[in-house]
Amino acid sequence: MPVNLSIKNAPDQVVQRLRLRAERHHRSLQGELMAIIEAAVQEDLPSGPADILAEVRRLGLHTPSEAAAVVRADRDGR
Repeated sequence: MPVNLSIKNAPDQVVQRLRLRAERHHRSLQGELMAIIEAAVQEDLPSGPADILAEVRRLGLHTPSEAAAVVRADRDGR
């Protein structure tokens, strides 16, 4: 379900720069903000097999059961 977000007390200079950026991308201010937010959260996700393998190695996972335990812990933490 979509959620409405609100940014209060945004400085005039920031808003003006966002409006200019939105204009350059042929978007509304709201559309530009959504694009920025989507890009920000995409950066947190692995983008391909090499990134996923690097993350597995960073976590020190060696077996499927270790991976399952990490996923389970993440789900339980939500």
